[in-house]
Amino acid sequence: MSLFVASLNSGSNGNSYYVGNDKEAVLIDAGLSCREIEKRMRRLNLSLEKVKAVFISHEHDDHIRGVEVLSSRYQLPVYITPTTLKHGKLSLENTLTRAFKGHETISIGDLHVRCFPKTHDAADPHSFVVHSNTVRIGVITDIGFACENVIRHFAACHAAFLEANYDEEMLQKGSYPWPLKNRIRGGQGHISNRQALELFVQYRPAFMSHLFLSHLSKDNNRPELAQALFEAKSENTRIIVASRYEETEVYMISGNPQSESWGGWDAPVAVVHQAAGLASIAAAAGNGGSQPVAAGVMKQRKALSQRGKKQRPPSNVIQISLF
Repeated sequence: MSLFVASLNSGSNGNSYYVGNDKEAVLIDAGLSCREIEKRMRRLNLSLEKVKAVFISHEHDDHIRGVEVLSSRYQLPVYITPTTLKHGKLSLENTLTRAFKGHETISIGDLHVRCFPKTHDAADPHSFVVHSNTVRIGVITDIGFACENVIRHFAACHAAFLEANYDEEMLQKGSYPWPLKNRIRGGQGHISNRQALELFVQYRPAFMSHLFLSHLSKDNNRPELAQALFEAKSENTRIIVASRYEETEVYMISGNPQSESWGGWDAPVAVVHQAAGLASIAAAAGNGGSQPVAAGVMKQRKALSQRGKKQRPPSNVIQISLF
């Protein structure tokens, strides 16, 4: 069974992603107004009547801005962790609020949504893989670094929306204040073009047909720069930049016989290309500055284990993404 995917918008001004089959669909995040979501789906000939649920990744405004009105108007269940619901200060109808937890798979008709925790400066952030029996679509943005959860799920995808937030040199030389620069690149904010490329080159499965570069910074990145960087290493994977200003077209993603041997979410993940080739990637991407994906695994594990202990934002503050 093929799946149909589109980005309705991707960036700090709003995020929402559509994944569906012939009968039903889900939205990952609703960071645009309900009216804007309706408008963009109409332009794509996508029906909101087919959407059966919304999944919320975290509480930042660019991921939840339209969810209250959208859920109420279309009586859509919203899958959200209790911690994210609390910190997002959302007023959702009780009968439409559904809790999920990390590493849970939720079935929406013939779609199955795998939820997994990640590292980001939010209260309880998660990313998702939406899958049928044969096709897996990842929505993996707002990640501080490529932790083991991110690697494992990315390596299973036929297509993925993957964050490539900033060019390291542009961020370094740009006008952002130093505390904000360090927040972005400090391991709990976002990943750079180079970090995303390392993840792609090392762990891209042979059957990945499409990669959507997502959540690009308006001030610290350029779509043509990110696209050229990835296309140089893309092999048989099509590279698309998900815009912060308009929807993408709808793409049909089909399964591939090469993916039939996939061993499940807990199967070992093999490095596709060893890190020896990454020096040229780092040089092409600009400034070095942080470890390759395959390096520092123990530090990544420690960061994951400590995530529940880190300081949470006050519950009376609405978190807004600035990048």
